[in-house]
Amino acid sequence: MMTSKDNVAFGLLGTTLDAGSGTSRWSRWRPTVGLFQSEHMLFKRFELIYQPKFEKLAKTVMEDIQYVSPETEVRGHIIEFGNPWDFESVFEGLHSFARSYDFDPDKEDYLLHITTGTHVAQICMFLLTESRHFPARLGQTAPPRRGDQGSTGRCTIIDLDLSKYDRLATRFNEEQREGVSFLKGGIETRNGRFNRLIERIEKVAIASKAPMLLTGPTGAGKTQLARRIFELKRTRRQVEGRFVEVNCATLRGDNAMATLFGHTKGAFTGAQRERPGLLRAANDGLLFLDEIGELGLDEQAMLLRAIESGIFMPMGSDKEVESDFQLIAGTNRDLSERVRKGMFREDLLARINLWTFALPGLKERIEDIEPNLQYELDRYTDNTGTRVTFNKEGRERFVRFATSHEAQWRGNFRDLNAAITRMATLADGGRINIELVEEEIERLRRAWQGVEPEEEGAQLLLDILGAEKAAELDRFDRIQLADVLLVCQASPTLSEAGRRLFAQSRQRKKSVNDADRIRKYLSRFDLKWHDIKK
Repeated sequence: MMTSKDNVAFGLLGTTLDAGSGTSRWSRWRPTVGLFQSEHMLFKRFELIYQPKFEKLAKTVMEDIQYVSPETEVRGHIIEFGNPWDFESVFEGLHSFARSYDFDPDKEDYLLHITTGTHVAQICMFLLTESRHFPARLGQTAPPRRGDQGSTGRCTIIDLDLSKYDRLATRFNEEQREGVSFLKGGIETRNGRFNRLIERIEKVAIASKAPMLLTGPTGAGKTQLARRIFELKRTRRQVEGRFVEVNCATLRGDNAMATLFGHTKGAFTGAQRERPGLLRAANDGLLFLDEIGELGLDEQAMLLRAIESGIFMPMGSDKEVESDFQLIAGTNRDLSERVRKGMFREDLLARINLWTFALPGLKERIEDIEPNLQYELDRYTDNTGTRVTFNKEGRERFVRFATSHEAQWRGNFRDLNAAITRMATLADGGRINIELVEEEIERLRRAWQGVEPEEEGAQLLLDILGAEKAAELDRFDRIQLADVLLVCQASPTLSEAGRRLFAQSRQRKKSVNDADRIRKYLSRFDLKWHDIKK
């Protein structure tokens, strides 16, 4: 059952228009009091903003409002503007008030009374309403017309078209920079193309409710970006509902229809109870459909109608339902190519293609690998409660490899996250050293080559020893030697190979000579270092 919302008004004390004392004050029109004399709009609460030097007048006005509208709770808020004609000080005072106020748009409708105050204050109030710092409508009261006997005046909802001033624009630029940083997860990214892309996404996210399409390879960060867009819009009070996410590649047949659009009880075999569906769950919120190119054509048709009209039909129902949601779609497919193959609807692509943003893969953003290392370590700390860092040598080695042509980053940020997680998990004393880094680099190389370590080691053993000598080895020696050969071949020096192979036992020795230990081991098989590197 829907319940009506309470009306709440905000206004500045009019030091001239609201002034008056004695009984004679009731014979003149006062805009702030007049707002509450109308029978057409009742207010549960009024928030009166005034400067401390006008406290006496403010108390008189608040008492008069209580007299004409006993059902209204009147609250005063003192803000020191200094000079009420100074844009910066007035804007700062109102901006701080709006950010600290506990708005509840689900239960209350807000009206910002803009009749009183200096022109500077009125402009600032308009700008803060435009930016949704005040999630309100603008209202203006006017005195009764001539001949309107007994009238207390009128209130109209207004829409001003005011130009923005440079000094105020700087504050909005600061908030835009905050929004861009938020979308990047607070990471000081260095890739110019990516930074420009995020700046554009921030502008569109704040200004538009139209669908957005995020393209890019798997692991490029589409899901995280969609969630941050939602969080950004929520801080600006542009969405009130949930963030709802689904990977369309997991949806098939009746399950796809039921998951997205809901179903009635008995709509198909196994539908034992009614299900609302994800589109309704995203009402007043944001729906992220990842891998939208995997949706079936029937689901695409229903989705198109839901996007355009907000109306759709659950499975098994003869009644339409509504949902007001914003759509963000993600894909690593070429949707235009799928349209040509008849696998994606052209009209749906046209509808979601208004704002398309192509996220580059990690290989295209190697400048951002180093600033992302700390972000990934911080994520590991948040997830495990254990703080881990690189030592200087380990960090330099990993960054050097990660930004080289050798590093393929096929899984993009998923590969990077997995690499950091593995090293952090194995790090003794919370420090990732050069040995762990070399081990991880070798693992990444093998993974990107698509060769299992055992297979690669066995082939290397055959290449170096030859089939006849390799066949003479016991299984134990063959497996151990293959691993040693892999590490040696991936290490630039004999000492570095030794540090990796003897990472644990060397810590228990007072003096170490890793290179000598490797030479002695290899000599058991008549091998020398140059045999392996050759």
